[in-house]
Amino acid sequence: MIRREGASIGDARARMPWHRGFTLLELLVVMVVIGMLAGLVAPRYFAQVGKSQVKVARAQIDSLDKALDQFRLDVGRYPTSDEGLQALVVQPTGELKWGGPYLKKNVPPDPWGRPYAYLQPGSHGGDFDLLSYGKDGRPGGTGEDADLTNW
Repeated sequence: MIRREGASIGDARARMPWHRGFTLLELLVVMVVIGMLAGLVAPRYFAQVGKSQVKVARAQIDSLDKALDQFRLDVGRYPTSDEGLQALVVQPTGELKWGGPYLKKNVPPDPWGRPYAYLQPGSHGGDFDLLSYGKDGRPGGTGEDADLTNW
């Protein structure tokens, strides 16, 4: 190796590609910034997921409500509480006017995996009560835990 005056070995190493890279401090700074961004974005994202589950439950209740109305038009009455929502997909015993199934698939659970509650006659001024107890699965609550109903 020929050495020029004023050039040092450190200068040669800086120009060699296999000695370039990030320092540990630079990597740590980048990881902290990514962590801070994730801390800001994640709560907003998960809040949207909860809101979408509530919207899905409302849409399913509306769909079941319409299917129950179609059942009533065909049969002349709403399914009893004992027959439940299954009467929308399976013909009740001895019901000759049944024109179902009234749903394309089986009765869906609510977005949190629990069955919808169905009571006939309804106790809130309607012909029937149809509800989901929300994320917590218990009566009452607020936000995502609030009951979702057809009344």
